[in-house]
Amino acid sequence: MSPFIALILGIIQGLTEFLPVSSSGHLVLWGRFLGFDEPKVGFDVFVHFGTLLAILLYFRRDVWRLMRAPFAGSRDGAAQDRRLLLWLAVSTFITAVIGLLCEDWVDRLFMNPLLAAIMLLVTGFILFVSDRIPTHERTAAQMGWFRAAWLGLAQTFALFPGISRSGTTIVAGLAAGLRRDEAARYAFLLAIPAIGGATVLKFRDMIGDPAISPLSYALGGAAAFISGYAVIGLLLRLVRRQKLRYFAYYCWAFGLVSIVLLLSGVVS
Repeated sequence: MSPFIALILGIIQGLTEFLPVSSSGHLVLWGRFLGFDEPKVGFDVFVHFGTLLAILLYFRRDVWRLMRAPFAGSRDGAAQDRRLLLWLAVSTFITAVIGLLCEDWVDRLFMNPLLAAIMLLVTGFILFVSDRIPTHERTAAQMGWFRAAWLGLAQTFALFPGISRSGTTIVAGLAAGLRRDEAARYAFLLAIPAIGGATVLKFRDMIGDPAISPLSYALGGAAAFISGYAVIGLLLRLVRRQKLRYFAYYCWAFGLVSIVLLLSGVVS
């Protein structure tokens, strides 16, 4: 992989990680379209780390408050922060267990661009129905054990390339009765341990892969960080305004075009 392709894929990762159109699907498909024949999970996780830094910077006040919550005593909001931290732990546990059990299988999925294109169609359906879900007033701290487990399970569907992690988790939160802004915030906070854990697990691939230079890693990660940070606020506004269905049309269009290109042999 050349540094230029790494830069392009990093930008794609940053934009599509937070816009609900599946960053994994875009990396697999664009990697194939750009002639990078063997997608490297290590590089994929590294650019995800760039987007992790973007989340930490954008939600730095929430993260700092949650880090202090176990030691904050009875200060205003501390009890709610501790409950939110508990629900995040439950959701993360569900995702981690399933992810570890399926790790080798998931790695093989990332070598199948046709599957990624098909899963983009599924993501489109998930987004299309999202704006039809009634608006509720439950906050993330009020969700309880069952809803926390449900959101952790929903996040595991993003193990399939082409399934949007942010989109699926946000829509699952809406279906669980969360307020729209709370569903989006929870999805972003839940991404922190998910992406961080994946980065740690795949660290050996990132430092031992001779096919990718350190410069490519650095450019890809930096591009993902900058482009990712730039679109977080945009997605939050679109969720509040019930505009996620517009991304469904994009997923359907890109998915169908990709399927045609792959099946026709235009892209091999």
